[in-house]
Amino acid sequence: MAFQCQRDCYMTEFVTSVVSCCPAELKQEVNGKKETLRGFNIKLQDTILFPEGGGQPDDRGLIGEVPVLRVKRQGPDALHFVASALEEGQEVRLKVDWDRRFDHMQQHSGQHLITALADKMFGYKTTSWELGHQRSTIELDTPSVTPAQLQELEEAVNEKIRAHLPVSVQLLSVDDPALEKVRSRGLPEDHAGPVRIVSIVGIDDNMCCGTHVSNLSHLQVIKLLGTEKGKKNKTNLIFLAGNRVLKYAETSYNTERSLVSLLKTGPDEHVEAVDRLQKSVKLLQKTNLSLLRDLAVLIAQNFKNDPQKGNFFSLHKKEGDNEFMNIIANEINTEETLVFLTVGEEKGPGLFLLAGPSKLVTDAGSQVLELLQGKGAGKNGRFQGKANSMARRGEVEALLRRRCQHGISQEE
Repeated sequence: MAFQCQRDCYMTEFVTSVVSCCPAELKQEVNGKKETLRGFNIKLQDTILFPEGGGQPDDRGLIGEVPVLRVKRQGPDALHFVASALEEGQEVRLKVDWDRRFDHMQQHSGQHLITALADKMFGYKTTSWELGHQRSTIELDTPSVTPAQLQELEEAVNEKIRAHLPVSVQLLSVDDPALEKVRSRGLPEDHAGPVRIVSIVGIDDNMCCGTHVSNLSHLQVIKLLGTEKGKKNKTNLIFLAGNRVLKYAETSYNTERSLVSLLKTGPDEHVEAVDRLQKSVKLLQKTNLSLLRDLAVLIAQNFKNDPQKGNFFSLHKKEGDNEFMNIIANEINTEETLVFLTVGEEKGPGLFLLAGPSKLVTDAGSQVLELLQGKGAGKNGRFQGKANSMARRGEVEALLRRRCQHGISQEE
């Protein structure tokens, strides 16, 4: 069957009734963590909320005042996941999140147009596509698209938009001979009812269940951002359509203004200015590393030349790396001295190195990891790794001093 959202993609409100309400769960990812929500799947007499399909994400909206968190297709029906139950037979008013819907309409119709012209102009078939949150991707069955072809395709696409060609929808029976001339990647296994054909007059006839604009002029503009290498000798074409192009232009302009302020140069000189900065940073990093190595040697020599040095050396430095710590340990005779070195924030994450007599280092390693909440490993009198927190570094140092006083003297 065709839903009301497919019969009239521009309808934003609709009155219908609840057919069924069943307990359900929704698995989703929030801030990188997977969560399971308990709620209800609502089946309605009809709906203006599109269930995901054809590469297009599902709609959002309201049933009455209840937010719809997911819409999915199940055979001829659409299931609307909500957090609270609704009474069967109850009359309800649906409202669609129009900004999300119209964005999807622009991207989906834009994909149809690009796909049709890429095939007609260059013979590049579309094998799949993805309507992304910020930009969309069309997978073309070709190893590459030249910059000249990309420009020619963009010009042709926008010329069709300016021609304000109509986009129409028709329903055909599964056995209609006209389907043989329609572009399609096949029907879903659980498809039921007539087949929906979306046509751009004189350009494309495509089997599709998604929501679309009624005229290409509603796409406003399409920008082909570029291409990336795809899977199995294919090319991913990245594009924006409609309002996304306007938002992209606004974001780009704001970024440009910020860069003008930061770099003290005009937009045409930004790349050159950043290149100079990167070279300066690399030179400074190289100089800094050289100074750190020299400093490491001096620190070790000062310790060795101290007549009161004892058999334990501990140092924490905010700046440094594994090489810095290893240079110090290499300069000091760790057969007679226990060395505990750390770099990083004083109470935050960082790196550590424990070096000294093998048995002492091996015995103390696990306690060091526990106190620093770290991970590490070692052998031959060296134990090093990452610390999640340096907050208890003082406790580690006190522990090692005690072990050092007993351990080294016993080994001797």
